[in-house]
Amino acid sequence: MPELSLLWLRAAALLYTAAFFHPVLMLMRRMDRPAGLSAAAFRVAAVLHFVAVVEQSVALGQLAANNFFETASLCALILAWAYLFIDWRYHFDGLCVFFYPLVAVLAWIAAAGVPSSSWQQQNLRGALLAGHIFLVLLGISGLLVSATGAAFYLLQERRLKRRHEQAGWLSRLTPSKLPPLETLDGLTTRAMNFGFIALTLSVAVATVWASMEFGTRWIGKPAILISLATWGFYLLMVVLRTWAGWRGRRAALLSLAVLGFAALSWAAHIGLRPLLEH
Repeated sequence: MPELSLLWLRAAALLYTAAFFHPVLMLMRRMDRPAGLSAAAFRVAAVLHFVAVVEQSVALGQLAANNFFETASLCALILAWAYLFIDWRYHFDGLCVFFYPLVAVLAWIAAAGVPSSSWQQQNLRGALLAGHIFLVLLGISGLLVSATGAAFYLLQERRLKRRHEQAGWLSRLTPSKLPPLETLDGLTTRAMNFGFIALTLSVAVATVWASMEFGTRWIGKPAILISLATWGFYLLMVVLRTWAGWRGRRAALLSLAVLGFAALSWAAHIGLRPLLEH
């Protein structure tokens, strides 16, 4: 990749990432639509990204879609411009919660397209790996709190529907000893949003680290695919709760299902520990 093209691509990735933080506030219920600064950063990033792809294609003499990294870049560019068109035509502001993180992750994967067998600064390698682990732990913590709230929601719902039935330890958990259903649902939503933000950032950091460390060898590994599937289901849960208005029992069951995927992902990565410590 030409150096100038790579510079534009990395600048676009940074702006995509900066733009993502305003939809974070949307998830946290502090604003109804993305701020103008966030939208402007995303538009500038899309323009710089387009310049990078065009310049690289001209240098190659053909469309820059010859390997995984170039394809990821092209896919990110198409998604970015698709979002801009939809936002312009239909004013569907909520889609930024889906498009911003996805485009940012793909752009960072593309920007790490030149694998490095030996890191120039080992401290950077360690910092990225440590940052990824820290963000994963934050994300899993948020997911655990969300799933716990979901489990108690289901328990409280069952007790309210079957007040006349008193059986075993469940009889001691009367409605007065548990928060109201609305409170439990709010706790589940806030914890879910926090966990999603942390896991999205961890995915971005991990893809950059893995691409620079292993090139394309990490693609197709079962543990990686399971992790991406977990993030995908987490994203689906956020979308269904934020846009489709899923609340109550369906949302609680979905939270528990995503926790199951996260547990499977964690178990799969235990086998990668020797590789990461190499």
